[in-house]
Amino acid sequence: MIEGKCGCGAVTYRMKSPPMFVHCCHCSECQRQTGAAYVLNAIIEADRVEYEGPISEHELSTPSGKGQIVTRCGNCGVAVFSSYMVRLGKLRYVRVGTMNEPDRCPPDVQIFTSSKQAWVPLSKDIPVFEEFYKFDEVWPKKALRRLEVALA
Repeated sequence: MIEGKCGCGAVTYRMKSPPMFVHCCHCSECQRQTGAAYVLNAIIEADRVEYEGPISEHELSTPSGKGQIVTRCGNCGVAVFSSYMVRLGKLRYVRVGTMNEPDRCPPDVQIFTSSKQAWVPLSKDIPVFEEFYKFDEVWPKKALRRLEVALA
């Protein structure tokens, strides 16, 4: 089980299984929303994430134009996870940096690298995509099966 919390500790969560896949996203919206050069998101079925504490939800834009709901701690404002509007309620994109042991969820891919900060080096050991990718060409079969079930 993977556990995490916001900056002040008022919101805590537990992931009941490992994530399906982990993105390192370099898109300009993720940079703007996090105030960092990129964000690490662990993608997991929404029903496999339990959380407690005061939250606030905020609708924000995405490069696709479809938007996302970012769930933040209602006290300190730290983003804990998000749900993209196109799959609202079915998946959670848990912010890896909020995990108690973030090194347990290294990125599987680096995406939207066409808009990465010039000074950010890319790991040669992690697949790189200038924009996005095709799920069936990148995700492991077991993760694809989980995704299909979650979206059914």
